Amino acid sequence: MFVLRASLMRAAAPACRALTASAPKLTARPLGLATPRPCPARYMATQAQQTTVTNSPSSYREDEIIFNPMVEGQEQIEQVAQASMNSGKPEDSFARLNYHPESEAGVNEQIAHEYTMSYAYHAMSSYFSRDNVALPGLASFFRAASLEERSHAQMLMNFQATRGGRVRLAALAAPEMDYNHLEKGDALHAMELALALEKLNFQMLFELHKTAEKHEDSNMSDFLEDMLSEQAEGVKEVSDYVAHLRRVGKGLGVVLFDEKIAQRASEVASTAVTALGA
Repeated sequence: MFVLRASLMRAAAPACRALTASAPKLTARPLGLATPRPCPARYMATQAQQTTVTNSPSSYREDEIIFNPMVEGQEQIEQVAQASMNSGKPEDSFARLNYHPESEAGVNEQIAHEYTMSYAYHAMSSYFSRDNVALPGLASFFRAASLEERSHAQMLMNFQATRGGRVRLAALAAPEMDYNHLEKGDALHAMELALALEKLNFQMLFELHKTAEKHEDSNMSDFLEDMLSEQAEGVKEVSDYVAHLRRVGKGLGVVLFDEKIAQRASEVASTAVTALGA
């Protein structure tokens, strides 16, 4: 077998030398591409195939320009040159590129919703801090939830700035301040309202993601997918708390639940404070 292979290579060697001698001298290619070396005889198919590859139109000329950024980027150069400093108009953004106005408006709407949730959770925290309610664990949990939603709003504002959008803050509706409920009790009533807010937030993020996909904005889609994953986990967590509170009723079980959720509140607050400081 080895004798046969050596014989074949010796037989092919003259053709390889003839082809190499007759082929035009290859000059250095642009973009740092190395000059191709003649293939070893064992990899060369036929002389006709090699000639076809050598004379293919894809070969670059020595003086050929492959990419000229000053020509290709002329549109971007003109846009930046015409943009005004300190302007609130989207067209005056230096960074904006492929960012649809519908996406920008959707991000601003989501910012307003995150702040609205933060406002509502702050009101819940205030209620459970009252001297005639006295559930400090729930007060701490909703205070931490308020910080978390505020951090989400900040993330969206940072994204808006990164993409060259303009943040438009909206007025916030005053939240409910009294969460007492004769049948359910205040803890369960507040937690069910929180679950409704979390599910609504998930739905709004989902719709915003659809907007990003409609305009083929892969950067925005990727950003929102991280938020959607976190939001799905948040919906599950609050759902568990609703189930726990429905089991314990309105008496001593709520006090025990309050002690348990205080531990979780410190974890949420720590994460939110870190996110706000980033």
